[in-house]
Amino acid sequence: MHFLITSLGRLRGIAIIEAISYLALMGFAMPMKYYFGDPSYIPVIGMAHGVLFVLFCAALLQTLIDGSVNLLWCVIIFIASLIPIVPFFLDKKIAAMTKPSTT
Repeated sequence: MHFLITSLGRLRGIAIIEAISYLALMGFAMPMKYYFGDPSYIPVIGMAHGVLFVLFCAALLQTLIDGSVNLLWCVIIFIASLIPIVPFFLDKKIAAMTKPSTT
């Protein structure tokens, strides 16, 4: 849980969870609705994804405000969050930005 100490660490954690919820929405709930006629998964997974996306945006804003990332990286990270799978690859870049703790 040491990664939750910094705003960049919190952003990484929320981004991964939000990306998983996005994949669940697009890869499971949407096919269940449109191919199998069962829309019951959409409200639950869609609401979870929506809440996680708002948390992700708040964490991204926090990293911008405290200077962990610049505006260009915020835009790149935000756009990457809109494309499934990309946040998992971008996580390595964000991890490289984190400074090792001296404690």
